[in-house]
Amino acid sequence: MRWLRSLLVLLCLIGAASAHALTPADALALAVGDSDDRIAAINRLAAEPDERTLALLQALGNGAVKVQGEQVLLIADDGSATDAVTGAPVTLADEAEDSMVNNRLRGALEAALSVRDLFGSDVPAQQAAAELLQKSAFEEPDAAQLPLVDKALANTALDAKARTSLERARAALQLASDDEAQRLAAAQALGGMGDPALKPLLAARLEAEQSATVKTALGDAMSALDRSLAISSGLSQAFTGISLGSILLLAALGLAITYGLMGVINMAHGELIMIGAYATWLVQAFFKSTLPDYFDWYLLAAMPVAFIASALVGAAMERSVIRFLYGRPLETLLATWGISLVLMQGVRSLFGAQNVGVENPSWMSGSVTLLGNLTLPWNRILIIAFAAAVLIGVTLLISKTRLGLFVRGVTQNRPIASCMGVNTARIDTYAFALGSGIAGLAGCALSQIGNVGPDLGQSYIVDSFMVVVLGGVGQLAGTVYAALGLGLLNKFLEGWAGAVLAKIAVLVFIIVFIQKRPQGIFAFKGREA
Repeated sequence: MRWLRSLLVLLCLIGAASAHALTPADALALAVGDSDDRIAAINRLAAEPDERTLALLQALGNGAVKVQGEQVLLIADDGSATDAVTGAPVTLADEAEDSMVNNRLRGALEAALSVRDLFGSDVPAQQAAAELLQKSAFEEPDAAQLPLVDKALANTALDAKARTSLERARAALQLASDDEAQRLAAAQALGGMGDPALKPLLAARLEAEQSATVKTALGDAMSALDRSLAISSGLSQAFTGISLGSILLLAALGLAITYGLMGVINMAHGELIMIGAYATWLVQAFFKSTLPDYFDWYLLAAMPVAFIASALVGAAMERSVIRFLYGRPLETLLATWGISLVLMQGVRSLFGAQNVGVENPSWMSGSVTLLGNLTLPWNRILIIAFAAAVLIGVTLLISKTRLGLFVRGVTQNRPIASCMGVNTARIDTYAFALGSGIAGLAGCALSQIGNVGPDLGQSYIVDSFMVVVLGGVGQLAGTVYAALGLGLLNKFLEGWAGAVLAKIAVLVFIIVFIQKRPQGIFAFKGREA
């Protein structure tokens, strides 16, 4: 009996193998006929493909299939022909016709062939194949593809991200099913996905749907999708506003020291930002040519270099020009404006007038996706964290260190600080160099999100002064509130009125606010005033 049982199992296996083997009728169904019929054949055969089927599908995708009578032929690169079913060589006749493949068929072929990658061990290939199936299902759902997706979902080794994409594809495909229960379940599932790519699919199905129950579910799904998109749009605008606020904070933080604490109207502050950006570019060029294996870490080396380069330029400015102009704001403004022109022309002479390219390290590339359609770039996220770290460092330096004590003492009462033995001239140089170095750090960060050129600083000098004045001169906390507030206000107004009107509205708001409250958001109180 054991041998009889083994024989029965063997016969079953042989029968199963032959059931999935490519037949002449299947080959003709793939090669000729109506597009709908051919797509149905593709989906049916791709669910359980054999080697001959895969070879024919690939050849169809490459345009290497001819039909000769009742035979389907695969054409090799050298022009030789083989039978698609048997693999036997065939003499190609003049009357053989090409198998035509339109864009719709090509998409179905790509989706069918991608199923193989879902069973491999390459996770990126699994994710790419699942995304291709999802895209195909969203654009033109065909219930005949359900066996393909179900087979892939049954794979226990499937990557989690790929599984999510396939589950979305399955729900989209079920919308095209003849089964009302499947369409109802699909509509309920798609409503909670929050993917904007689903909106045209749901709208088209809502228009064509005949069942009142399914139509109600589709309407609810559209409403849920609209709510999800509104929430994602609001969060995206908030993130963009915080990102812009962090950039304004970095640009204005150095000015909050040189102007807010020292009272120096430094019109060359933007050029100090530009120097930090060019220092970052030079460090990148050094790593690219000398240390290519460590290129991803060039930014960590560029931060201190950018700080030191801008700090040295700032110290030279203070010792050579600004120290003679304390208490004379108009002359300081004109002198620093002239210095800014000299610095810009110097950079043009050294590096040229064209912008230079600064590449992001690999760990700053890409993005993270939340709530289905909220995409947050890593470079923006890290710049927000960097701005927070610089703010904390400056706050601790000013409030907890001996240098910070001297800076606050000289700012509040220079004569008394001098009488107490503080070298006020040296403290002025240190403070100005500190503010200039922070501007260099801002340039290092800005090089990761925009172009680096001689005119880089001109884009931020006005915004930096607006932030410092709005926040309250000499108040770091006010600078933070003003930078984040202006960033959020600007981005939310852009979504409502456009970029130009938003900028005008922000300027009008600042003018009105300063007229009503000249001291800014925060003002000195008590003896400090």
